[in-house]
Amino acid sequence: MTHALHWQKSTFSGGGEGNTCVELAATPTTLHLRESDTPNAQLTTATAPLTHLIRGIKSGRFAPGRRI
Repeated sequence: MTHALHWQKSTFSGGGEGNTCVELAATPTTLHLRESDTPNAQLTTATAPLTHLIRGIKSGRFAPGRRI
């Protein structure tokens, strides 16, 4: 049985009503991300890989010009 996802806009998306927002929906085992202007294109992942990506971005690991 498929449940409808409850999408939430990011607080960093400018707060406007336009289609420039990042949205997130969570289930017990997955996270779903999409942009408001292309709601049919979704990225689905588990929490651990997304947590590692966000930590890497915040630490500067993926900064322009830096070799991984």
